Amino acid sequence: MTEESDRKDLPPAALRALAEAEARRRANPGPELPPELGGRDGPEPVRYGDWEKKGLAIDF
Repeated sequence: MTEESDRKDLPPAALRALAEAEARRRANPGPELPPELGGRDGPEPVRYGDWEKKGLAIDF
């Protein structure tokens, strides 16, 4: 199934919430982080408040 057909099955309140969340994401794209020299490629490993590496999360 495609994402669009999945959304047709949602109630109006859920569709409204998804639209509001998308508008918030567009309004606030997130902080501009400076490039890390010698760091890992990919997303920030501490983006969820704990360290993530290869799918394993370690709390500080």
